[in-house]
Amino acid sequence: MSTHVALSSVFPAYEEFETRVPVRCVTPNAPGTIHRFYDTSPFSPSGRYLAVTRLPSEHRRPRPGEIAHVLVVDLEAGTTNTVAETRGWDTQLGAQVQWGSDDRSLYFNDVDVRTWRPFGVRLDPLSGARTILDGTIYMISPDGRWSASPCLRRTAITQAGYGVVVPRRKIPVNHGAAEDDGIYLTNTTTGESRLLISIAQIANAAGVPLRDHKYERGDFYGFHVKWNPQGTRLLFVLRWLPRKWRPAWLGQASRQDGLKNVVTLDADGNNIRVAIPDAMWSNGGHHPNWCPDGEHVLMNLNVHGDGLRFVRAKFDGSTCETLVPQVRGSGHPTIHPSGTHLVTDAYLKESPSFGDGTVPIRWVNLHTLEETTLVRIRTKQPGNRPTGPLRVDPHPAWDTSFRRLAFNACPDGRRRVFVASLHELIGEHSSARAAA
Repeated sequence: MSTHVALSSVFPAYEEFETRVPVRCVTPNAPGTIHRFYDTSPFSPSGRYLAVTRLPSEHRRPRPGEIAHVLVVDLEAGTTNTVAETRGWDTQLGAQVQWGSDDRSLYFNDVDVRTWRPFGVRLDPLSGARTILDGTIYMISPDGRWSASPCLRRTAITQAGYGVVVPRRKIPVNHGAAEDDGIYLTNTTTGESRLLISIAQIANAAGVPLRDHKYERGDFYGFHVKWNPQGTRLLFVLRWLPRKWRPAWLGQASRQDGLKNVVTLDADGNNIRVAIPDAMWSNGGHHPNWCPDGEHVLMNLNVHGDGLRFVRAKFDGSTCETLVPQVRGSGHPTIHPSGTHLVTDAYLKESPSFGDGTVPIRWVNLHTLEETTLVRIRTKQPGNRPTGPLRVDPHPAWDTSFRRLAFNACPDGRRRVFVASLHELIGEHSSARAAA
């Protein structure tokens, strides 16, 4: 659990648009940096360090084998160190850089360019000691013992930016519900990896929703895999593409024409359920994420045909409720462990954005229904499509004390990582105390 670490005054303050909370840029001298995603913390368990990926280019897609760098920022000392090179990355989630159970366990992906096999790395950033893992890193379990991952070569078939970049001839292709692809589990101590459960097993166990005749002429692929906060369940985004779109590979059209389900299962691969079926998702929606209780899934969904709202569904699909009917859904939402507040960002195309290339970091009180813009900041880069794999998404992510947020932005046109301190804001609401 992180302690209170004072941010060094070396990091410049961001003060545009009258921020509601203190914000500093923690990568001022390292443009091209991004933290991973909104469901894992770039902050180390102690709160002292922050880990990011530095991209070699911000305005073009990466080439297979191209080198990016893993950086660790000392938030207290105000220093930044390059701790590793990696060829296992892409533009949206970088090298999947994230922490394990302590400050001496940092994980990321690399690729063997002789075989184009991706693999995970466990690095002690203080000593430089590293261990090669048999499997890949997508999300580390809360206790640091396991990595759960989809096939990071196949993810580009449904959407570019989230896996690793390899030559197209090295990307495996699925046929229907594959028996040799699914959720992979890697022991972070021994490095051993295995297929926890196949897509075929998931489709068979989930029942009618995934055995419908509409799935006959297409193929399933895994996407996001997420541990719940208790480490007892996994969330799996299962995507299906009509076979006619297979040659598109990296095209956005195939993703839009596909069907998506949110599947949940116990950590041992049993108790498979459909939390959000494709019929609900097809009306509009994105970014499912676990709620703090580990029993419910939070997601942007267009349930009633009037636009996106923040929706909470039971892991087994038995219940589904709109949390704040008056407030538009957007971006990458998480609920604070207190259960009283939700934080998210917005895509440039979504209505909460300001229409000038800037977006809000939104703070929604789930009890009073009040919304506060914590930060307004630019995420539109010159020359990059705001919806393509080179877009800049803030991905607001908590530290382990739930009093700081890290997010990506580009107010000067270059990707950088920022930290917002919510200590005073959290303190203003006695009901919003984190489990720190």
